[in-house]
Amino acid sequence: MPAAPLGPLEPWPDTVRWQSISSDLIWVELLRLSALVAVVSVALGLGWALSGSWLFGVALGAVLLLAVWRSVTIVRAVHAWGYAEREDDLLVRHGLLVRRLSIVPYSRMQFVDVSAGPLERAFDLATVQLHTAAAASDARVPGLRPAEASRLRDRLTALGEDRAEGL
Repeated sequence: MPAAPLGPLEPWPDTVRWQSISSDLIWVELLRLSALVAVVSVALGLGWALSGSWLFGVALGAVLLLAVWRSVTIVRAVHAWGYAEREDDLLVRHGLLVRRLSIVPYSRMQFVDVSAGPLERAFDLATVQLHTAAAASDARVPGLRPAEASRLRDRLTALGEDRAEGL
């Protein structure tokens, strides 16, 4: 029986070594969601208490149900992120419902950002953002430890400079 053909989102299964991101990003995303749900829940609760309308109660229940569903998808989404460094390009994959594979040639990179918001810093995480001439092709790798983010930034910058010299 022949092996099933590979799809366009699973290229080079035997030659690419995918790196995963830190699962601590799950906590960062869950805390962001919790803050949003808390604010919306307080607003809906106040509306329910002041008006007595059952619609606020239904809306509050819907918000809490959606928060539980989003919590599950956050866990799965963080595990779906991956990146791989190859000789001439960087591969970034992510997504659950809509899977995405970005291939960013080092020669096309214009600059590389490393950022870390307050929650990311609290969990010792950073995000590497690659910028190219085409805004739609920008890629990011969240949930990296600062040392790995710095290493990746420096490597991508050096490879981008080397590859751009030949243009």
